[in-house]
Amino acid sequence: MRSNHRLLILLSPVLIWLIIFFILPLISIFIFSFLERDTYGGIRWIFTFENYLRFFDGVYLKTFWRSVSTAFVCTAICLLVGYPFAYYLACYRPKWRNVLLILVVVPFLTNFLIRTYAWILILRTEGLLNSFLTFLIPGIQPLELLNTPVAVQIGLIYGYLPFMILPLYAALEQLDMSLIDAAKDLGASPRHAFWHITLPLSLPGILAGSMLVFIPTVGAFLTPDLLGGGKVNYIGNVIEGQFKSSRDYPFGSALSFMLMVIVTAGTVLYFRALRDSDPTENQ
Repeated sequence: MRSNHRLLILLSPVLIWLIIFFILPLISIFIFSFLERDTYGGIRWIFTFENYLRFFDGVYLKTFWRSVSTAFVCTAICLLVGYPFAYYLACYRPKWRNVLLILVVVPFLTNFLIRTYAWILILRTEGLLNSFLTFLIPGIQPLELLNTPVAVQIGLIYGYLPFMILPLYAALEQLDMSLIDAAKDLGASPRHAFWHITLPLSLPGILAGSMLVFIPTVGAFLTPDLLGGGKVNYIGNVIEGQFKSSRDYPFGSALSFMLMVIVTAGTVLYFRALRDSDPTENQ
C-alpha cells in the first residue's frame, strides 16, 4: 500500500500536467462541439448534433479526404526515401555514422516556420529552383510550383522525413546481420533475404515512422497555409479558420474532435499491428 502511495506521489507532477494541459482542454472541446454559435461569434448553451452532421457535408468530406490522401502520399514517399537511407546509415561504419545522424537532426536546430519560408524562396517563380532551371535550359518557362498542392507535398515531405528516418534507423541498427549472412549461405538471394528477414524485423520501425509522419500531416495547417497560399483547403486550415476567422468555436471543436478520434483510432491500430509483428509476442 505504501508503495502505491509513493508511486502516486512520484507520478503526481505528470498527472497534474496531463490533467491541466490535456484532459481539461479535451473536455472543453468536447463540450463546445455540442453547442451552437450565436450571431456575434459567441456560444449559445444549446445542445445539438448539428456540428457533427456538418462534418459529413460534401465540402468538408472532400477537404478531409484531400488531407488524408496528402498524408498517405507524404508517408509513402518518406518511407521510400527514408528506408534506404536508414538502412545505409545502420550498415555504415560507426566512425561516420554519428556524423550522418547529426545531418539528419540538423534541420531541427532551425525553427520550422523559417524552414518553410525557405521553401517559398526556392519554389516561387523567381526562386532558386526556376533560376537554376533557366540557367541550365535557357528560354524555359518558369515552373508554377508555389501555391499548389505539389508545393504543399514537398514542404510536408521535407518537414517530416527525419521522423521517418530515425525510427527506421533505430530498428535497423538492432538488426542481427548474421541472420542475413545465414540466409545467403542457405541459398537465399539478397532480394529474398530482404523480404523475408530484413523487412519483417524492421516492421516496428516502419510502423513507428509511418505513425509519426501520417498523424501530424493529416492535421497540418502551417505548411499548407504558407506553401499552398490558401488556394487549396486542408482540414487543418479549415479548423484554424473556424477558430480565427469564422469564430465558429462549436464547429471548429467538432472538427478537432473528429480529427482526434481518427488519430486515436490510427494509434490503436498502430499498437495492435506492432504487437502482432513483434516476434516475442507470438512465441
